[in-house]
Amino acid sequence: MTEFDLVIFDCDGVLIDSEIISARMLVAELLRLGLSIDLPYVERNFLGRSYPVVMETIRREFGLDLPPDFEAQYREALLAAFQQELTIVPHVREVLETIGVPFCVATSSSPRRVEMSLKLVGLSDLVVDRVFTSTLVARGKPAPDLFLHAAGRMGAAPERTLVIEDSLTGIRAGLAAGMTVWRFVGGSHLGPGTPKEPDDALPHRRLVSFADFFQIAPSLGRQVA
Repeated sequence: MTEFDLVIFDCDGVLIDSEIISARMLVAELLRLGLSIDLPYVERNFLGRSYPVVMETIRREFGLDLPPDFEAQYREALLAAFQQELTIVPHVREVLETIGVPFCVATSSSPRRVEMSLKLVGLSDLVVDRVFTSTLVARGKPAPDLFLHAAGRMGAAPERTLVIEDSLTGIRAGLAAGMTVWRFVGGSHLGPGTPKEPDDALPHRRLVSFADFFQIAPSLGRQVA
């Protein structure tokens, strides 16, 4: 018997190696408007958050009212970059093909972006319609709403749910939902040397590579009769 009835995967930075692309594009687009921020700032403040939250933070912290067409331009530039550069995280497909419990995806990305991303890296056939975005809930991460919504739709109790996240925002959301949280640090934006998490965002464990997934939790693999 496994201790989990459901595994919820974040998308960006967990299934797809997209966060470094997103951060670089945002830095470049903001620089065109005269606002200079660096990648570490993006990681600390924007990673795992929805676009409206990011824009509100920029408005509050820097007093910059973004042009009405900024969001559309940024999204189109980002999707164009994804078509050229986006890759699947190593060993993710093997995990999704072999996992023996139900799984889904819960992400702060827009429905269009996550649909395109999963298709580009060849995961649409495995994830199918088990994708939940922050547009479905009143509060995005770090509130627990999205994870609780996903678990409810999948018929799993929070205490029997495992969350795989990369961002501190997502970790806080999973913990607030009463779920077990592993932090994936194998994306190109993080790494094994990623600094220790703050006390309010301590995951239950770190996952450095999806090659180790079933070594850590062998009961999550598909059981052969």
